[in-house]
Formats: sequence, structure tokens, C-alpha cells
Amino acid sequence: MALRNIVKEGDDILNKKCRPVTKFDKKLAVLLEDMAETMRKANGVGLAAPQVGILRRVVVVDIGEGLIELVNPKIIAFSGEQTGNEGCLSFPGQWGVVTRPDYVKLKAQDRNGEEFTIEGKELLARAFCHELDHLEGVVFKNIAEHMLTPEEIDEMNKE
Repeated sequence: MALRNIVKEGDDILNKKCRPVTKFDKKLAVLLEDMAETMRKANGVGLAAPQVGILRRVVVVDIGEGLIELVNPKIIAFSGEQTGNEGCLSFPGQWGVVTRPDYVKLKAQDRNGEEFTIEGKELLARAFCHELDHLEGVVFKNIAEHMLTPEEIDEMNKE
């Protein structure tokens, strides 16, 4: 496993749509492992392949309940609504208020190409939606209702 560089704001790759994964091989397994290590080292809860410079539909998420690897994920159902603060490893120090579904159900493939479904509520639903947006070239700043000021971020960090 190796740490990968996280692409930062200003890099055009963050605004590009990703291509589906068609080869489920050692290269994909290495990418997933590297992404998980990179996400953990950066104290993130999710990371999408374009954030490490790869235009493929690959995501890792871990909200503290164990690693979830998603290849070619699609939202197949969602409901409810939650509004809250969101940040992104590609936009360090920036936070915005974003409204997302409170529940999502995804269909995806694992590292071997096997299809599965997974459900997420609250933070997990938010993380899934945030990372899947990256696969479409959408970053949270594009959909934020309000970007937090430095004062608001300081206040949030005190809580």
C-alpha cells in the first residue's frame, strides 16, 4: 500500500466525469488499498478516485464502522433530507452547508466485480452522496447553500 497525493481545488480532474471500471484486476485492488490508506492518513471519511487523479468510478468510505469499497456505484433509491456541514479532502479548511438525502440505497460492485447493494442513513448517506458526486465531476462547493466563514469554522471547531 502507498499514500497517494490528494488532488486539490483548481485541478480540472475534479470537474470531470469518471469512466466505469471494466477490469477487476490487481491494479484495481492496489488502487482501493492505496485510497483507503490515503483517506485514513488524511482523517477523511470518504475518497473518490478522481481525488487521487484517477478518472474511474471507484470510492472508499469509512465513517468509523469499517471500510466500504464501491466500484461503479449508483444510487438506486433515496428518501428524506438532511442539511449539515460538509468538508472535502480536496478543499482543506473549507466547509459548506449542503442538503442531502437522509437515506440512500446503492448498487455497486466489489473489487472482484460482484454486484451488491448497500444502504446508508445520516452520515453514511451523506458520505455516499458526496463521493458519488465526485464521480460525476461535482464537488460540494457546487451545491453548497452557504460556504462557512472563518468565524463560523472556528465556532464549529469549538463544539
